[in-house]
Amino acid sequence: MADHVQVQTTVDSAESGANLARSITEARLAACVQISSPIRSIYWWQGEIEEAEEFQLFIKTTVDRLAGLERHIKANHPYDTPEIIVVPIVGGSAEYLGWITEETR
Repeated sequence: MADHVQVQTTVDSAESGANLARSITEARLAACVQISSPIRSIYWWQGEIEEAEEFQLFIKTTVDRLAGLERHIKANHPYDTPEIIVVPIVGGSAEYLGWITEETR
């Protein structure tokens, strides 16, 4: 896996997103968390198709911080089963990737 990753999750409100993003960043589990505008999600949950407005978080971190980040999301997320998807960052500017490393130490 690459040294840097982007982790994706969704939450139920802008406030939940801001709270989770701030707690992740303050704990140095990520250098940056971006919160998207509302998205519409349609998904299976407990045998039913659900539809909801959600906010997507894009979390930039290092592989070294990934396990701690996953624990933090699970402990602080408003959902019973939070989305946690990890995407390797296979390239990027050396300055930006270096900044992610420095801010997550």
